[in-house]
Amino acid sequence: MSNDNQDLLPAFDGLTEPTLLFHPDRDGDVDVHPLRGLQQFGPYSRSHNFMLRDPLHVAVLCPAGALPKIVQLFSELRSTQRPRERRHYLQDFDGFSKVFGIGLDCPLHPEDERVCELPTSQLESALKSTEPQQQVAEMVLSGVRHLAAKKHLYDVLVVYLPNWLSLAFRSPPEDLESDFDLHDTLKAVCAAQGVPVQVLNDNALTYFCRCSVAWRLSLAMYTKVGGVPWKLAGFESRHAYVGLSYCLRKGAPAQFVTCCSQIFDAEGTNLRFLLYESQDGLYEGDNPYLRRQDMRRVMARTIDLYQRQKGAPPTRLVVHKTTQFRPDEIDGCVDALGSVDDLELLTVSARTPWHAIRIDAPKTRGPKGVPANYPVERGTVLPLGAYEYALWTQGNASSIGTGSYFKEGKGIPHPLLVTRHLGTGGTHSSARELLGLTKMNWNNDSLYDRLPVTLSYASVLARVVKRLGTLSSTPYDFRFFM
Repeated sequence: MSNDNQDLLPAFDGLTEPTLLFHPDRDGDVDVHPLRGLQQFGPYSRSHNFMLRDPLHVAVLCPAGALPKIVQLFSELRSTQRPRERRHYLQDFDGFSKVFGIGLDCPLHPEDERVCELPTSQLESALKSTEPQQQVAEMVLSGVRHLAAKKHLYDVLVVYLPNWLSLAFRSPPEDLESDFDLHDTLKAVCAAQGVPVQVLNDNALTYFCRCSVAWRLSLAMYTKVGGVPWKLAGFESRHAYVGLSYCLRKGAPAQFVTCCSQIFDAEGTNLRFLLYESQDGLYEGDNPYLRRQDMRRVMARTIDLYQRQKGAPPTRLVVHKTTQFRPDEIDGCVDALGSVDDLELLTVSARTPWHAIRIDAPKTRGPKGVPANYPVERGTVLPLGAYEYALWTQGNASSIGTGSYFKEGKGIPHPLLVTRHLGTGGTHSSARELLGLTKMNWNNDSLYDRLPVTLSYASVLARVVKRLGTLSSTPYDFRFFM
């Protein structure tokens, strides 16, 4: 028997762009484009089934004299902004109240109880000290605590950190003991206080495309106060997804935290985090992993949280991780999640040498095609074996209806390498779920992220929780970490 085709790749497949839903009761309020859907239908939680305070009240923490800049920024959010970049994708921003259905109330004067100004002279003096990061952080966190005592007066705290404070933003790279980050420390402290926070830098005030700033900032603040911009359409409500991420504290003893991000339903909402700290972690090379009993505890708490919310276990549960599942981890998942009919464990790696070039048919007669002007279509799936496939979450998104659109603008996109360690069925269903979850990051205005939200959110949380002094056993709401 001839084996002339042994080097040929298996046939690839193409997934359609996942559709988003913008109303809980109207199935026709859908679009593949998140900003176009918001512009046309408004956010999912704009319906009468959701209660958000109207207007959205803002508190401000900033250096003395900087409040007028913040007032000007919020004035822009109330106005129409037209795109000056990404014109194939960005939509006109018609003003916060028109897009989201609620008003926006920003304090106008330093005397407002919702304003805390930090003395500029003291900040400048702190920058000249031997420990500028610690000194500036103490001043900023003192202001946070002052405003946290008045959190009944506002819905979200805006903290403006101008670039002239940049010396205090992070510990020096050469410091082997400290891993300080002012932004992440702010998030951690505000989360412990139960205060949603939006950190601004000078880029938000000066970036040339004000439409882009308006979309990103408005989406972030709307989500942080409990709003739901959109959900995934056409997904089973009893399917659930978990993302696992590990983090190490720099300069600490061998101890790492397992960060578990859980999306309680396939629509991408009801997102909570469970944190589990272990001093008994293991390593394979540079990759940490959990012993069987630790993984069992993490997953048992996860499924318990779901069941208390829904009253029954999910019919399908998918666990995503960026590193390989070790046998101990697989056994721990099976121990805890045996009540789930359909359990799938996937490694989703962004590190892969695979890439593909799209070839168009030849313009004249001949056997060879020509390289296309755009990359392969987003959603391309290439099976690589019984348990592996490549999924292009980056690529040409021509299906959004504005012609060819490649978000990254240049380069040849690499796919995600997906490896199944447990589960049955073909690649299509898990690839479709992963592609949909790349559209569920409500903290930016993009069409998609490269990674599914299960992993991108878990990574963010892993970075921030290193700054928490102690970890609570109760679930965390992700909006405090956005």
